[in-house]
Amino acid sequence: MSNQAAAPAAHPGPMSGIRIVDFSTALTGPYAAALLADQGASVVKIERPGIGDIARWVGVAVNGISALYQACNRGKRSISIDLSSADGIEIAKRFVREADVVIENFRPGVMDRLGLGYDALSADHPGLVYASLSGFGSKGPYATKGAYDTVIQAYGGLASNQSDGPDSEPAFLHQTAADKITAMYAVQAVTAALFARERGAGGQHVELSMLDSVVSFLWADAAGNEMMLDADGSMPSSFVSTVRAYRFIDGWGVCTPTSDADFSGMCQALGVDGWDDPRVAKIADRRNNRAVMADIMRRCHDAATTMTMVEVRARMTQFNVPFGEVVSPAGLSSDPHAVAVGMLEDSSHPTAGRLRQPRHPAQFARTPAAVGAASPTLGQHTDELLAELGYDGKQIAGLRAAAVVT
Repeated sequence: MSNQAAAPAAHPGPMSGIRIVDFSTALTGPYAAALLADQGASVVKIERPGIGDIARWVGVAVNGISALYQACNRGKRSISIDLSSADGIEIAKRFVREADVVIENFRPGVMDRLGLGYDALSADHPGLVYASLSGFGSKGPYATKGAYDTVIQAYGGLASNQSDGPDSEPAFLHQTAADKITAMYAVQAVTAALFARERGAGGQHVELSMLDSVVSFLWADAAGNEMMLDADGSMPSSFVSTVRAYRFIDGWGVCTPTSDADFSGMCQALGVDGWDDPRVAKIADRRNNRAVMADIMRRCHDAATTMTMVEVRARMTQFNVPFGEVVSPAGLSSDPHAVAVGMLEDSSHPTAGRLRQPRHPAQFARTPAAVGAASPTLGQHTDELLAELGYDGKQIAGLRAAAVVT
């Protein structure tokens, strides 16, 4: 009997005791598994020999560890296995037999051809929660299409949503938003499936496409006319599409005048009159008198250019206005709120050197999450993990000699 189950979780978070085998690469699957590792799950990352996860080679990197790889693989243990070999497949299956969750993000059919699909693995492991993440899902004419983040931003509506209108050039977010959105949906889906298992439903196959995830995310607030089929089309589908940053003398900021108090406070803070005009004093009137509203907003933006950040902070606080300064990731490390709450945590990676990372966003009162340890080098834990499966030193040496593992 394998003793992998005895391997301790990194910390007693809410997912402590849950064992995950992560076959995924790049961002979507790995980031989902990393968030679960933050919450205490024990994650074994299976990587291909030689190159490993492609995320190792993307973006800013130090000594072969990229920021992307660190963010998506912290707190995991890495084993490098040749899944084109029968021995490699057997090792992978042995990991899965001891696991609660499998996460994979290959194109539909790849894992089945390897003998590692849900049907094959669940036959003798009915409690397995198996999460398949893909670009377009396993059905439909796009099922076999390749799908990177920008492809899904295009198909899912993010690129058109960022444009200035139907005839303007689509704009892509300067981040892999589709990947991260899908990862967060995947974390919720995996935990929901585990909860259902606890209530007697058994394991199950969870399929999640990036396209479904992005469309679901977008339509909550940015597809109003597409959702409300009897709307007259006079308003933009995205109710925040007209938001503009305020330019002050020495910085940028934003106000969102949603409620009546927000609107009147913003105008008073900026010294602009007209907020008590009956045509715009109430939210329903502001919807119906958009030309009047547009003129007031123009004057607010003009007034902002005459104020310093110190002045505007004091004025916005005086009138209790929701106001945000535009802060870069570099500037966040000195922001007083971020410092006070410990939003960013400094640590050291044995290969990449100094790290600064955001803490896990969910603050659990009784089962605290924690950002995991350094991401692993390729195959860093191969011997350790094989030993936990019951392989002895001679067997491990033989597997290495045959290049089944590295």
